[in-house]
Amino acid sequence: MKTYDIFKLSLSHVRKSKMRSWLTIVGIVIGVAAIVAIISIGEGMQASVQKSLGSLGADLITVTPGYSRATGMGDRHGPEGGGVTTVNLTDKDVNMIKQVPGVILVNGLVSGRSDIILGNEKTSASISGVDTTVWRSLITTDLEAGRYLQPGDSNAVVIGYSLAHEVFLQPITQNRPITIGGKTFKVVGIFAQSGGFGGTDHAVFMPAESARDVITETLENNQFSSITVKIADQNLADKVKADMEQKLMMSRHVNSRTRDFTVTAFASIQQQISSVTSAITMFLGAIAAVSLLVGAVGIANTMFMSVMERTRQIGLLKALGATDSEVMKLFLIESGLFGVVGGVIGITIGILISYLISAIGLQMIGPGGAMTTVVPPSLIIFALAFSIIVGVLSGVAPARNAAKMNPVDALRFEQ
Repeated sequence: MKTYDIFKLSLSHVRKSKMRSWLTIVGIVIGVAAIVAIISIGEGMQASVQKSLGSLGADLITVTPGYSRATGMGDRHGPEGGGVTTVNLTDKDVNMIKQVPGVILVNGLVSGRSDIILGNEKTSASISGVDTTVWRSLITTDLEAGRYLQPGDSNAVVIGYSLAHEVFLQPITQNRPITIGGKTFKVVGIFAQSGGFGGTDHAVFMPAESARDVITETLENNQFSSITVKIADQNLADKVKADMEQKLMMSRHVNSRTRDFTVTAFASIQQQISSVTSAITMFLGAIAAVSLLVGAVGIANTMFMSVMERTRQIGLLKALGATDSEVMKLFLIESGLFGVVGGVIGITIGILISYLISAIGLQMIGPGGAMTTVVPPSLIIFALAFSIIVGVLSGVAPARNAAKMNPVDALRFEQ
């Protein structure tokens, strides 16, 4: 028999048993739809995290005062965590970091909070004082209007999107004067909406010298709240981080037990979060794949029943010259059809579910939300191939039973 004839024979039997065929296909549909929906949500989580962390830059490293031996995270306490005020970073630390191989830019930041007054309205906002000679090369957020800070600016600020458009009754426009900490500044730039972790939506950026005069925290002229470092190669972030730690421990005369600073590489944070989200996605995908086993059992059960019902037909085919491999192929194609149809329908439903979840999530979070799903082409190909393989493998045992039948005994079989 030709393969095409075998396919037609298999298809005709599937069509004759419509109700049983559809009930069998449902098991595959549920499993494939669950896999596609869950993995697309996981892919969306990773994309959202990368987008949110993108404003920080994978080639950036920060140094902050304070260190916790238990967690490795910076705090405002001494190395023993007894509430002792930590030693601030200084321009000596900045110069020391500049000597580390792989470092190309260093920006000492003066951070704190201050009151902002616009007309009769008042609010409190985060203030970041930056080195205007290098800040433009470190910031990754685009501007909605105006320009970035430039060397020589003194009473100029760049503000976040939310601060400009949402905090005050009247939006803050470019070149409009505002009062910060009792001093008047001109808005020379407004950031585009960023959202997410590390965003600039509610921040105010100004030259470091100006920030020292307006923030509520007290910092000497040579002190910084933190230091941001741009490196030449983000793949070497861990090495540069280790070299910075060694340099700073030497210059600050501390060791691993008494260190009073924390170095954080954003590339490492991104890798860790991506690893976690990938593991969660794979775990949930594996759970969803269990439902495919139920579908596989359903296919195997249907195929065993089909073999039993068609015993005389199998005997007739073998009596007419059909080989064992042709009989086996007949039932494998039939079980494979269940996998193909179930896979296509399951993928379609899974994509619809993922987009529905994305739409509902965005509505719940509101404008600027990051709840999205991603359905890559590779996921569709994988899901379809997986469903076909499950279908074919589920029919192997029934097909072998059919192929091994003796034609004489099969023709004598009475249902």
